[in-house]
Amino acid sequence: MNSQTNKRLEQLSAADLLGIRRGIEKESLRARPNGQLALTPHPAALGSALTHPHITTDFSESQVELITGVHAGVESCLQELTEVHQAVYQTLHEMSCCGQSSEEERLWVGSMPCGLPTDETIPLGRYGHSNVGRSKSVYRMGLGQRYGRRMQTISGIHYNWSLPGVSSEQYFALIRNFRRHSFLLLYLFGASPALCSSFVQGRQHELQSLNGGTLYMPHGTSLRMGRLGYQSDAQASLAVSYNCLESYADSLQDALTRPYPAYEAIGVQNPGGDYNQLSTSLLQIENEFYGTIRPKRVIRSGERPLHALRERGVEYVEVRCMDLDPFVPVGIAAPTVRFLDVFLLHCLLSDSPPDTPEEIRALGQNQHLVAARGREPGLRLQTPDGGSRTLQDWGTELLDGCAPMAAALDAAHGGHDYRDALAAARRTLAEPDSTPSARVLAAMARSFDDSYIGFIRQQSEATRAQLLDLPYSAELAQRFAAQAAESLAEQTRIEQADTLPFETYRQHYLAPERMEV
Repeated sequence: MNSQTNKRLEQLSAADLLGIRRGIEKESLRARPNGQLALTPHPAALGSALTHPHITTDFSESQVELITGVHAGVESCLQELTEVHQAVYQTLHEMSCCGQSSEEERLWVGSMPCGLPTDETIPLGRYGHSNVGRSKSVYRMGLGQRYGRRMQTISGIHYNWSLPGVSSEQYFALIRNFRRHSFLLLYLFGASPALCSSFVQGRQHELQSLNGGTLYMPHGTSLRMGRLGYQSDAQASLAVSYNCLESYADSLQDALTRPYPAYEAIGVQNPGGDYNQLSTSLLQIENEFYGTIRPKRVIRSGERPLHALRERGVEYVEVRCMDLDPFVPVGIAAPTVRFLDVFLLHCLLSDSPPDTPEEIRALGQNQHLVAARGREPGLRLQTPDGGSRTLQDWGTELLDGCAPMAAALDAAHGGHDYRDALAAARRTLAEPDSTPSARVLAAMARSFDDSYIGFIRQQSEATRAQLLDLPYSAELAQRFAAQAAESLAEQTRIEQADTLPFETYRQHYLAPERMEV
């Protein structure tokens, strides 16, 4: 750690470090007991996917998204995530017991999807008939048109993180370093080295075959973050700079307003008047831009995220490259969360030179290399100076640099949890067979005849049983029932308050001036 980094760390007080705030968003598909996608609607007993604060859907009706509030403590954050899981599982169990559902669904614990039907059969998320609800469904229709629905069924963990007193400029410095070094997270925590062949039906790929319709990469870590995952040839043309808020916002606005010929060919509406997508630009809305990390700001009702960022600056960052851990009931463990705290603090405090188009291209190549071949002995990655070095050497240097941050966090919190998390990361770096991706492949080979679906089915069933077994108090049940009822009432209020025709609403929302200050 250089002297400047050390100086920046020393300037942070214990109160600053205790001021770190975090929240988790976790996506999971609803699956049938046979390992196929559940095609049933989002259960009404869970409330409104449009307005519920903790239980919603992502791309598909079949893809639940569970959201915590903002937490000062790691354990309290994971406890809330556990309670939200319990609420979902209790609801699914009750629906099965009282005959509302023909079979008891479970949450698929892998990032790569369960068995999928034909692309057009995957149900899009539905949010009622308000303008805002319709726009969310039309946006998802557009994603399906642009990338295919299967790609959108990939699930993961998003980790939201902030530190008090950090400026937009400092957050962008953090983001640049995170993008340089996030290969280490793919190696340490990637847990998607295999997938069901239904996911790539009709697509070209370089995967190798295993039994039971399973495809894999022998040294893969995170197929979710690789060329078959959240990738887009169209977005590959975007060289978004993270050197400052202004350059980021300008490049994003260009993508949001520039017509893209392939999407113009699709059109906003089909001849029958149904909507194909929200717009014909390279990006329909801000959230369509894929990245391992995003600068974020809580938005006001109806506000464009880009306007919020430009007007009020970056409030927190959203880490988007974390796979679901199928060995952990809620998809992420406390030591992983603590390592993310250490890693993000290291990214924030380390020197962060400006990025360049050349470096951005190299980072994309590094991401794909580690996703597909991260555990390959001697794997070399491109460095910012145009050279290369092994993943092991570079990862060791990064973990060494994280040690003072772990010590400082332990000093603030008491104990040694952060140093333990860093020590666990060191062991994983030194022992590729101990990575989640290697453990997934080993478990598949050991007990499931190399079947991805077989392994994740069993893990999903064990997780369902474990979460249903936890104490679920009447108070907790009443709280979630009240939230569900209130969310449904709020959706009704929104629908009744609408006055604009949808096309007028769409054009107004997408107007370029609404992204500016």
